[in-house]
Amino acid sequence: MMKQLLQNIRDGKTQVVDVPCPAARPGTALIRTAASLVSAGTERTLVSFAEKSLLGKARSRPDLMRQMVDKARREGLLPTVQAAFNRLDQPMMLGYSSAGTIIDLGSGMDGFQVGDRVACAGGNAAVHAEYEVVPRNLLARLPDNVDFESAAFTTLGAIALHGFRLAQPQLGERVVVIGLGLLGLLAASLARAAGCPVMGIEVNPARVALAQSMGFQAVVRSSAEDAVRTFSQGLGADIVLICADARSNDPIELAGVLSRDRARVVAVGAVVLALPRKVYYEKELFFQVSRSYGPGRYDPAYEERGQDYPAGFVRWTEGRNLQAFAQLLGEGKVDVKPLISHRFAIEQAPQAYDLITGKLKQPFLGVLITYAQDKATPSRQITLPGFAAPQPVASGSLALGVLGAGNYANAVFFPNVKKVGGVQPVVIASAQGVSARHAAARFGFAQASTSEQAVLESNTVNVVAILTRHQHHARQTLAALRSGKAVFCEKPLAIHPSELDEIANALSQENLPLLMVGFNRRFAPFAQKLAAFLQDRTQPLVAYYRVNAGFIPAQHWTQDPAVGGGRIIGEGCHFVDFLSFLVGQTPVKVYAQALPDGGQYHQDNVIVTLTFADGSLGTLEYLANGDKSYPKERVEVFCGGKVGMLDDYRRLEVIQNGQRHSWQARLGQDKGHKAAWQAFLNAVQAHSAPPIPYAHLIGVTRTTFAIMQSLEEGRAVQIA
Repeated sequence: MMKQLLQNIRDGKTQVVDVPCPAARPGTALIRTAASLVSAGTERTLVSFAEKSLLGKARSRPDLMRQMVDKARREGLLPTVQAAFNRLDQPMMLGYSSAGTIIDLGSGMDGFQVGDRVACAGGNAAVHAEYEVVPRNLLARLPDNVDFESAAFTTLGAIALHGFRLAQPQLGERVVVIGLGLLGLLAASLARAAGCPVMGIEVNPARVALAQSMGFQAVVRSSAEDAVRTFSQGLGADIVLICADARSNDPIELAGVLSRDRARVVAVGAVVLALPRKVYYEKELFFQVSRSYGPGRYDPAYEERGQDYPAGFVRWTEGRNLQAFAQLLGEGKVDVKPLISHRFAIEQAPQAYDLITGKLKQPFLGVLITYAQDKATPSRQITLPGFAAPQPVASGSLALGVLGAGNYANAVFFPNVKKVGGVQPVVIASAQGVSARHAAARFGFAQASTSEQAVLESNTVNVVAILTRHQHHARQTLAALRSGKAVFCEKPLAIHPSELDEIANALSQENLPLLMVGFNRRFAPFAQKLAAFLQDRTQPLVAYYRVNAGFIPAQHWTQDPAVGGGRIIGEGCHFVDFLSFLVGQTPVKVYAQALPDGGQYHQDNVIVTLTFADGSLGTLEYLANGDKSYPKERVEVFCGGKVGMLDDYRRLEVIQNGQRHSWQARLGQDKGHKAAWQAFLNAVQAHSAPPIPYAHLIGVTRTTFAIMQSLEEGRAVQIA
């Protein structure tokens, strides 16, 4: 196990926790961390928010409060409260700027070698932990003469460098830096290295003195106007870099006053952005906000999947900015050693946050966390305190291993496992050891791991729940089944037809363990009542399912065909399954149409007509262009003089012979998650038929593929 610094959003506690070591994935490197930098701006803001009371959190984030109110109106008070507390209970990884040594490489890491000394960047990557997994575009090799403590400043240096580049500086232009914290002093150092005279402005006299000791001209805020007038020979600054962290509008106003006509003002720090029209208009100033450390930031294709931008079109990406700053350190053109005020070993890291939040009442600037370098690589699996190592599964008992510990797992799946009982919770594995460890401790699992083999090949597990991202489902399902383990796979079962064919072939073999997909809606109490109402039908039915799914950006992982499969395959399968459940068979033909995407959507405003062998018809409207405050799902069924209406799993109404019967869920929705898990366990324990027929599991998934084919080809598609 390794040590990692975590923040609990609900109670505000910052603590060092033992977690399983992560592993290098394709396109990433496993780093043994030597030093990491605490951000006195970003991380202090996060910690301060976490330490607020629930009321304080609500007041500081009214946007989230509005989302909660809308959710309560849609789904009910109880599910909303449970979801909110689940979100607050998740541990947050702190840190985004570190340095260390590569000890392992995933595939696709050409150009890097084990043993390379590197600077690391990125939230959820360059974290405060003894070991970290960092994507290739967020790594920069270190010159031999750059020590790890200096290299830990590289991410913050890249932020300052990007802001400086946005100002389009010319040799000899006069640069004013407002705010002489870490970011401001780094920006000043970069401007000087580029051949620009620099003057710093700061409200804290101690930081003014530090800047002067580093060779910069610097004055306190009250002397700024006169000093800049002299500094610029009466012309005004050519460039103003606002590097302050301020809640007032003073830095923006001051920048306008200090600038010459048509100067460039760049906001690099976190400041109020209320531009005073008079001075910015009269001087015709250019103003720009700097976004983090360069092009590529917040682009999953660049940061997570390693797709670089051609240098001929984007000269300075975030990765190239990182490398450029590391090079400046190596050449001695930037020196960060005077900026280091405190060092804490990882074991004492919470004290660093007491320092930056003011609890220790000490001045500070560059706060580093350091890590021992003489330890062996720790295990990827840990047994939690209070538990003995699990033993091989006893005959007749059920022992659960889980792959994945994301939001669905923590908010829905694990609570239901705990409520239902009947299975021994053994191990949770996830790529992030933090999430696996937290979920294991919260829900009573004995072990946490970052290795899927700890579940798939374990002799202490005979039931596997697969809750990972969609591209892993088919492979992990097959591996678990072939290892003799019953499988509960959260939808979808597969995202490619070839994967589905392989699963279908496996299911045709005898003595294979039981498989179930998490098509939970058919197990909902109101769904069961509706099906019972229709069970004696002698005629085909017509069913209409409207889904107000809401907008998801095209960059989201669920929209990526290679990762999430797209929304129809990834989520639309739920609704195809529900219609198949009502009819009692899967579709034999589909015809689908979609609204034009218009650069905003991603084939997720779709109307699908489903034809069934008995003549029944189903219509699925899956829509991303609605308002999320409106209820998500509505089902209407017409058959043989009967009408059924299910409204968002909160209200059911059936009508026959002029008589109406209705039921209302007072506390909130019940979409059948608990009942689905209970049905799965019962079937495994009793060695009975699968709760959802395999013909439905395969047929529903094949139908979603046919829907996408129909959209692409503009015709009806027959389903084999």
